[in-house]
Amino acid sequence: MVNTNLVSIKINNIPLQVPEGTRILDACRDNGFHVPYLCYLKDINEIGACRVCVVEVKGIHHLVTSCNNQVQEGMEILTNSPRVREARKINVELLLSQHHTNCPTCVRSSNCELKQVASDLNLTVDRYKNEYPEMIWTSTFPLIRDAGKCIKCMRCVQICDKIQTLNIWDVSGTGSHTTVDVSHNLEIKESDCSLCGQCVTHCPTAALQERDDVEAINGIHGELANDDKVTVAVVAPAVRAAWGEEFGLSPEFATDRRFVSTLKSVGFDYVFDVDFAADLTIMEESNELLARLQQPDKYSWPMFTSCCPGWVSFAKSQYPELLPQLSTAKSPQQMFGAVIKTYFAQKKGIAPENITCVSIMPCMSKKRELTLPGMDSAGTGQDIDYVLTTREICRLIKADHIDVSRLPECDFDDPLGEATGAGVIFGASGGVLEAALRTAYHTVTGENPEIDEQSPLKVLRQIGSFKELEIDIKGVKLHCAALSSLGEARRLIQAMKRGECHYDFVEVMACPGGCINGGGQPIRPSFQNKPKDCADRDQCLRGYDARSAIRFSHENKAVQTLYDEYLEAPLSDRAHHLLHVEEY
Repeated sequence: MVNTNLVSIKINNIPLQVPEGTRILDACRDNGFHVPYLCYLKDINEIGACRVCVVEVKGIHHLVTSCNNQVQEGMEILTNSPRVREARKINVELLLSQHHTNCPTCVRSSNCELKQVASDLNLTVDRYKNEYPEMIWTSTFPLIRDAGKCIKCMRCVQICDKIQTLNIWDVSGTGSHTTVDVSHNLEIKESDCSLCGQCVTHCPTAALQERDDVEAINGIHGELANDDKVTVAVVAPAVRAAWGEEFGLSPEFATDRRFVSTLKSVGFDYVFDVDFAADLTIMEESNELLARLQQPDKYSWPMFTSCCPGWVSFAKSQYPELLPQLSTAKSPQQMFGAVIKTYFAQKKGIAPENITCVSIMPCMSKKRELTLPGMDSAGTGQDIDYVLTTREICRLIKADHIDVSRLPECDFDDPLGEATGAGVIFGASGGVLEAALRTAYHTVTGENPEIDEQSPLKVLRQIGSFKELEIDIKGVKLHCAALSSLGEARRLIQAMKRGECHYDFVEVMACPGGCINGGGQPIRPSFQNKPKDCADRDQCLRGYDARSAIRFSHENKAVQTLYDEYLEAPLSDRAHHLLHVEEY
């Protein structure tokens, strides 16, 4: 319920009325008064640790942190008095004294929140000696932590604890040696880290980032420079919703087809849309669901989707007893790799070992997924050779000095270039479930379901961390749910274990909002205005679906040809070998 009680206050001598209980920070920012901060995350991290958001309140001797104090009747607030400015300068200077200020070579140089705050404060002199801890971290794990850039804001701790419920990070050391490290004195590779990357996208600096694999692709000895290699890029659906942000381009201009042209300019020989493999995943997964429904007593329920490796990792470490309930279908990334190095290689007459398959993903967990057992079905090593996050591929494009704004649009390559609207919504929470139900309905009834705004499936297009629906398929009622964030997954699983609910089919995505908010997507600093749950990215993918000429995976002619020429049928022996895992 919205609080209608108002209190009268003054901000910088301007009389205002704001709802009772409003944080001072929100009251200021909502009325156009800028107050900087570094640690604050609304409803997640409100601890006043950085002391950058301090304001002066008349009648109170000490400065007040605005992120965790509320307005009071008659309060008079000064947001930028000389006393406030000096306190902020000292606090930021102290942070910088323990920060590795190698800004020109830092991946967050263009969107570092600490750098922005320091610049706004006009810090031009180092008044404190700079001493920072050396980086001691494994170089092979997909998540990299640089202690020399950590400002102890606690965002990573709170995101992991409150949203993802994995408790990977904790405070270690005391006094000036206080820092953040892996909980229980574990190495990161020994922890239960799902590699969702939410700690990375919420870090105000580059203390956390993905392992950088750009040099392996674009370096002097990289794959693109090797004339003996045929380089193939496969692009995830969520990438098209965000890559343009790195270049200041609108989603309307930074289309998937312009991204194809960009990747060709970088030097890739072939560029394919992972949406094709998403359609392939639906063919396998929806038929797997229907096969299980024919023998309901043989299986435990619900059947969970398996496209998200962060979710699969979470299930393996937290609820291993649920693994038989996960679909055995591989993720679209891994399906595409297997098809590239078998069917595509044969069609083009290319030796599979001469193909380098690079996946462009919104996800950090994909970097680990390609190394897991069973992800080498083609028999020539890893089916996917490298994964670059959206951020990495954008850095590569910038390093090549490509003017994206001057490039024309270009179609994805054949014979694996066709994709449907059902494939593109894989990148948004609820999309996998909706795509699977579209095809499952057709498989049972021989007809396509209605998918307009009157369809029961429309609930899956709403913004939210939990969505559920019941759908009737020829007399069989399926109770389904789609959820995003690992904390939401834990809550649902625990509710099911208590017998409070029952589902037949459940989609889980590790990142809030789905892949569009993946740990590898462009970072939107907290000082920028961010639409709630990145709804604009969600709507971008929904728009692609609505405009698509084909909106059902089973109508993808390229997928049909793949089955006719190579896989035979969904769930065939060859399909099982290439597109499914034996066990998790």
